Amino acid sequence: MAGEETVGLMNQLDGPLTIGGVDFKTRLIVGTGKYATNQVMVDAIRASGAEMVTVAVRRVDLDRTKEEAILHHLDPGEFFLLANTAGCYTAEDAIRYARLARAAGFNEFVKLEVIGDEATLLPDVQATLEAARTLADEGFKVMAYTNDDLITALRLEDAGCVAVMPLASPIGSGLGVVNPYFIREIKRRLSVPVIVDAGVGTASDACVTMEQGVDGVLMNTALAAADDPVRMAHAMKHAIVAGRLAFLAGRMPSREIAVPSSPTRGMLD
Repeated sequence: MAGEETVGLMNQLDGPLTIGGVDFKTRLIVGTGKYATNQVMVDAIRASGAEMVTVAVRRVDLDRTKEEAILHHLDPGEFFLLANTAGCYTAEDAIRYARLARAAGFNEFVKLEVIGDEATLLPDVQATLEAARTLADEGFKVMAYTNDDLITALRLEDAGCVAVMPLASPIGSGLGVVNPYFIREIKRRLSVPVIVDAGVGTASDACVTMEQGVDGVLMNTALAAADDPVRMAHAMKHAIVAGRLAFLAGRMPSREIAVPSSPTRGMLD
């Protein structure tokens, strides 16, 4: 009930998130890795209210008939499944797994991820651009994970990506938005949606991230690694809404002096 009320509120106060011509009512995207059980995963995803759910095609069994496989528990009629090339370290591998996902029955959307450094899990910019161009030319709707660099973001947009996904901080770090200025500048300069991906650790991080004006947030570890993933998913759902509405409302100016909230003129003696 609370989830329906939240969606209803956002429909009144904000428009949908449109990515690649598809409208989404919610601005939270979640992953499927690291959960203790598949049931906890499904419960947390439902609690988050997320419509779009990522699936790492290189790391999961794509056979839906196997009960232990993640896809057995994710109904495409309930969730918009986004194939993810997580775990790929070359453009060639990322392209191959994107094609494999489409052949396995996924839609034309793909979250492109090409890792350049195993220690930090930071993206390989050149390989990401190469893969993005190839996949976009083949009709994929590419949502590209990248660093928080404006020039790379602009080049990914030029390459045909339908969304650009700069990191808030390194994957799985939970550090929140390390460079809010760069995130705001990427959002200001791009025409396609900007979805912050990686680094959000708790609800306050999600709220602050949305207050930068971005279009949405993708998270996985913040939910899966919480002591109670379902409770954290509820928290994240409301934090995303709060941050988005705060951005749309426009915050008061920050000052280093006190300013009375009531006028002093006309006060009674």
